[in-house]
Amino acid sequence: MEPRNPWSRLLCMALPTVMAGMGAATAWAAAPLPDAARSAIDRLLQVQTAGLPGKATFSVKTSASTTLPPCDDFEAFMPAGATPWGRVSVGLRCRGDKPWMRFVPVHVAVEGRYFVAARAIEAGETVGAGDVVERTGDLSALPRSVITDAAALQGVVTANRVAAGAPLRKELVRGLVVIQQGQTVQLVAQGQGFVVSTEGKAMTRAEVGATVQAKTREGRMLTGIAAENGQIRLSQ
Repeated sequence: MEPRNPWSRLLCMALPTVMAGMGAATAWAAAPLPDAARSAIDRLLQVQTAGLPGKATFSVKTSASTTLPPCDDFEAFMPAGATPWGRVSVGLRCRGDKPWMRFVPVHVAVEGRYFVAARAIEAGETVGAGDVVERTGDLSALPRSVITDAAALQGVVTANRVAAGAPLRKELVRGLVVIQQGQTVQLVAQGQGFVVSTEGKAMTRAEVGATVQAKTREGRMLTGIAAENGQIRLSQ
């Protein structure tokens, strides 16, 4: 029988010890945060995500670097300039007898609706209802400027070409100019049971939905909202 390779013998002897060490390291890395620490983070993020355009869920990414010293009184906070969106580090302070501070990696997902192009839309085209399709998904995985409100697509034109299926972003559209400076416009005031209109001259150009002033023939300055049909709807 051939003599056994000494390196193989060494490997067989060392492998159980190495594997045991790896197992211990993995268990340490996956050690969960204390319930009190997780509760502090949850309370903070519930407040911070209240105004986001969708339902927010968050998961703490525990690792060896987030193993915390003992503490009886946790306080969570957002670092200056940080927003609860996607991957973010949340601060934890211990307010006990031996204070300390750590940062914990958290992923904030925001499930909500957004809009994509139903077809390829060329630059300068007016975006109609049939040109967009509503989708739902994790908004934190999309550009922050993705459009989530259907009202933001009313009376807009594309500033650049938008490929079919591409999310519509604020920088890809602009308001449709419906009133030019010096243009004669119809000023309309509408209330319960009445409609009154008069003519005036627009003082500035305006996009759909923009506030614009106009001067009547009598010299009065009136303020209203530019409508898609080029009228100015007077403020009540």
